[in-house]
Amino acid sequence: MSVILDVYGRLVMSGQAKDYAVGAHKDQAVFAIFKRHAENPNWTILKTPALARMQGAYAVLGAQGQILKRGRDLKQVLSVFDTRKFEIVR
Repeated sequence: MSVILDVYGRLVMSGQAKDYAVGAHKDQAVFAIFKRHAENPNWTILKTPALARMQGAYAVLGAQGQILKRGRDLKQVLSVFDTRKFEIVR
């Protein structure tokens, strides 16, 4: 969880995030990052243990649900936040 909160902290400092939500379902854990709390999440970090042997248990989704990165190692998956500067295109 500390690795995810480090990423969230960097996004807050850069002004790209202001709120987050944590959810746990029967088959998956969710950490959602919001630009504004009244909107849909800009990024969602998922852990789905059932996919661990296939595509990897971790995934980062964009605002429209597109998969930005998926893998077996959380730090490797969260590296998508290091390599890109995210901007909302309208």
